[in-house]
Amino acid sequence: MNRASGTVPVLCLRSRAVPRTAAALTCIVLVAAWAADWLVSRTYFNHSARVPVLVLAPMLVSAAIGTSLYAAADELDRTAVRRWWPRRLLHLLALTVPAATALALAVPGHPEAFGAPGMVRNVLGATGVAAASAALIGARLSWLPMTVYGGAVYLAAPRTPGGAASVWAWLMQPGPQAGAWVVASVAYATGATLFAVRGPRRERG
Repeated sequence: MNRASGTVPVLCLRSRAVPRTAAALTCIVLVAAWAADWLVSRTYFNHSARVPVLVLAPMLVSAAIGTSLYAAADELDRTAVRRWWPRRLLHLLALTVPAATALALAVPGHPEAFGAPGMVRNVLGATGVAAASAALIGARLSWLPMTVYGGAVYLAAPRTPGGAASVWAWLMQPGPQAGAWVVASVAYATGATLFAVRGPRRERG
C-alpha cells in the first residue's frame, strides 16, 4: 500500500473530528464514573441515586458522537466511486461501542437498579436518536432532539418503573425493562441505518 492510500483513513478520521470526539468521550466517562461512585457512597442515597448519571452521560455521549458526524465536504462523499455507507456505519460503531462499554464499567453492580445494562441501553438509544437527527436536520444540531426529549422525560417520568413508561420513558428505566430495551434498540438500528444510507444532511458553512 502506498503512502497516499495509507493517509486516506487518517484524513477521513480527522475530517470527522474523531480524535477530538474520542477525547470528549473519555472525559465524559471519567466524570460519569466519579459522579456515580460519589452518589452511591453517600449514606442517604441508594443505587437509584445514579439515575442522573444514567440519563445525562448517554445524552452527552450522543451529543459528542452526533456532532462528529458532520461532513465538511459532503459533496466529495456523494461523488466518490466507493460506497460511503460502510464507512459511515463503521464510524458510528467505532464511537458507540467503546463509549457504551466504558460507561457500563463506570457504573458496576446492581444491574436491576440502574447499573451497567441500563447505561448500555441508554447509550444505544440516545446515539441512535442523534444519528437519525444528523441525517434529518444536520449533524450540528443532532444533539437537540435527544436533549429536549431527555429533559422532558427526566421531569415527567413516574418513579415506579414498568408499564407504559418503559416505552415512552425508556431513558429512566432500570436495566432489565424489556420495553425500554426494545425502544432503544429500534432507535439505534433506525438511526444507524438512516445515517449510513443518507449521510448527514447537507449544511451551509
